[in-house]
Amino acid sequence: MASSPRGLADLLAQELQAMGASEVRERSTGVAFQGPLEVGYRACLESRIANRVLLELSRFDAADAQQFYEGARTIDWSQHLAPGATLACDFTGHHPAITHTHFGALKLKDAICDQLRAQAGFRPDVARERPSVRVHAHAHGAQITLSLDLSGESLHRRGYRLEGGEAPLKENVAAGVLLRAGWRELAGRGCQFLDPLCGSGTLVIEAAMIAADLAPGLGRDYFGFLGWRAHDAALWSALRAAAVARARGVPAAEGASRGLRGQDRDPRAIERACRNAANAGVGALVSFEVAPLREARPLTAPASEPPGLVCTNPPYGVRLADRDSAREVYRELGAVLIERFRGWQAAVLTGAPELGLELGIHARRTHTIWNGAIECRLLRLSVDEESLRERGRPRSDPKLAETPGAKMFANRLAKNLKRLGRWAERAGVSSYRLYDADMPEYAFAIDVYHTLDAASTQAVSATDAPVRAGLAPARAWLYVQEYAPPADIEAEAASARRREVLATLPLATGVAPERIRIRMRRRARGGVQYEKLADRARFHIVEEGGLKFRVNFDDYLDTGLFLDHRLTRARLKEAARGKRFLNLFAYTGTATVYAAAGAAASTTSVDLSRTYLEWAERNLDLNDLAGPQHGLVRAECREWLSDAARKQERYDLIFLDPPTFSNSKRMQGVLDINRDHGALLEECARLLAPEGLIVFCTNAQRFRLEPSVGERYDVRDVSAATIPVDFERNARIHRCFEVRPQR
Repeated sequence: MASSPRGLADLLAQELQAMGASEVRERSTGVAFQGPLEVGYRACLESRIANRVLLELSRFDAADAQQFYEGARTIDWSQHLAPGATLACDFTGHHPAITHTHFGALKLKDAICDQLRAQAGFRPDVARERPSVRVHAHAHGAQITLSLDLSGESLHRRGYRLEGGEAPLKENVAAGVLLRAGWRELAGRGCQFLDPLCGSGTLVIEAAMIAADLAPGLGRDYFGFLGWRAHDAALWSALRAAAVARARGVPAAEGASRGLRGQDRDPRAIERACRNAANAGVGALVSFEVAPLREARPLTAPASEPPGLVCTNPPYGVRLADRDSAREVYRELGAVLIERFRGWQAAVLTGAPELGLELGIHARRTHTIWNGAIECRLLRLSVDEESLRERGRPRSDPKLAETPGAKMFANRLAKNLKRLGRWAERAGVSSYRLYDADMPEYAFAIDVYHTLDAASTQAVSATDAPVRAGLAPARAWLYVQEYAPPADIEAEAASARRREVLATLPLATGVAPERIRIRMRRRARGGVQYEKLADRARFHIVEEGGLKFRVNFDDYLDTGLFLDHRLTRARLKEAARGKRFLNLFAYTGTATVYAAAGAAASTTSVDLSRTYLEWAERNLDLNDLAGPQHGLVRAECREWLSDAARKQERYDLIFLDPPTFSNSKRMQGVLDINRDHGALLEECARLLAPEGLIVFCTNAQRFRLEPSVGERYDVRDVSAATIPVDFERNARIHRCFEVRPQR
């Protein structure tokens, strides 16, 4: 039995058949086969896919632990372990009586040691690492299979990678990705290879080993059979010698001309990649350079067709706290492929299938592959005109809008436009949430923004979509946030629904496609609050509560105006007259503008971002409210609070609206509002004047106020009173509390 990563058993079966195995039978996590010992040795030495190679010794039924012990003792273990040999035992599977694998391994060890002591007069020592012999027991119900682990330790450990990156790709998974992408054939035709996000270089190194026919086990100094009493040393030496002779040593100059390359923006990752390549014996075949993704490009075009393969494993959020950052990597990768790699093949391994939609290139094949415990998708792309799908913005597509799902979605939009549009007209609200995952299968949030700047594009004809109450298509923008689908939703199903939504929106609302923006929103446990996505500096002006604000639909995940805080800002305005107002985590200063308009005596806005403070300053200017009494402070809020307390500064009204979680490189430590809100409120209370008020808001979905806060302060939950009509469908959109010192 040879085990493999899930999703690669068919490739392992092909390898074993080429090595002379017979009766090859694929299973979900490996391949069963028969053959002489040579096939087992070759699998350990030459398989690029296998995790372990197990030589079956016995199979028997055992109803309980005692029968398991007795069955294991029937084997003559002196044929396998010599005096002085060390032993390790493993137990896997599901047994009706042996429910703990550690207990099963101990019973197996006892059976082997007791049998050897009774029959051969010696007892082997147990070695956890690199034992002479490792014995494996697997239970399938009451049936037990005992095997010798010829590999000794997982074969993905080639011996060349002494250190990986923060989320290393296993070597045999990397090889499986390359073989699945057709690299063996492409390498034989002299095609180029590039990993533009190479990290510690695993894909590049495995690609070089395949191109050079270098057996992956040649760099290992340990196998499970080397200390086995029945080991055939002469056979093993002959197989190694043949593998060495077969390896095609390519001179450095020729290797460089083949274009086996990797690049990464992290110099430390490139240093590791170079060391790993040298350890693998392919240092002369590959080249690495420090470069950002945007600088990726082919070498001079080779004569081969296709010119080459781009193969990469971009970050996908498991190892990044912020999925939105990963999303931008995929968008940039797609743009680079389309701009510079026309005619190439591409293979992208991702643990978040929905991110593949951001590439803008249709995957001609999709394969499921597991990297350890992470279920991934391998997207195989042909970078050509036929496979390029529409990128970035929706198109009005009457045919697609006629699907049953699209019609249901359009009907829901029409109902919402009628109800919310009339409410918005009566309430004088120009920007509001039109749709918020009302239909779970269409998991989008859609916001309407009516801008004061003149439209530069024309809306679609009113005969296609009549103007609804409260929606003026010539002034309206739609800001669409797509919630990432659950892991059990196939990428193609999510993509189909996305296409239906994008096709329906222009027709159902009358808003031109050029005025619709799409973003992916993922509720993550970590990350930076306001991630920059682009740098186009396209600002628009909207009105709210008689005030004007700059919004941006292109450059950031959020627009600069949180619509769900509309009522909260109005309450701050009413409370601010004559007060010293403090706005912490001020973002674009919208609350500060409201407080200043409410005749606050002074305002202080604190944020770590220079960009957002400049945005806040322009919002104040836009409303003729700028002045020396309105201070803007660039600082990390927790550090600033400590410093302000030392200076004995005092404020009458404090607005505290921190991110749910932030690990920005510009701040010290990590902010987790569920954990840290009590300490933050305490720091704010130290600055609070007598009779002062703290307004604390959070968008944390599962937020619970720490009991000690209620014990120390007079706390009033005003969440229900601060959620606007257009957000009533999601009562957990935010929590809001008024906090005062106890009297």
